[in-house]
Amino acid sequence: MITVVPTDRIYLCCGATDMRRGINSLARMVQQVLALDPHTGAIFCFRGHKGHIIKILAHDDQGFCLFTKRLTDGCFAWPTTRDQVAVSLTKAQLSLLLDGIDWRRPSKIYRPRLAG
Repeated sequence: MITVVPTDRIYLCCGATDMRRGINSLARMVQQVLALDPHTGAIFCFRGHKGHIIKILAHDDQGFCLFTKRLTDGCFAWPTTRDQVAVSLTKAQLSLLLDGIDWRRPSKIYRPRLAG
């Protein structure tokens, strides 16, 4: 995984976003819809309508970065809520999300110890 910005402020923008949007349009969406400042160094994640594409917008000291990931199979786990516009994530949850794992309910796999 690429380390975008060393921050603990990671937000998922709930709902579906038009993946044709670029840096300027997504930054404007952060300001208008989420009422947050996109220049603070936080990471903002957006998911497309079909759910298999995610865009990540971040701002470092030099400018904006925009990363895109498309899953070949399945879709990204995304909150479906009408009350919240953005959901805050931890770095570990973001890592699970980008790996295509449901970050809301990660499960442990029982592995018995080998005899020996």
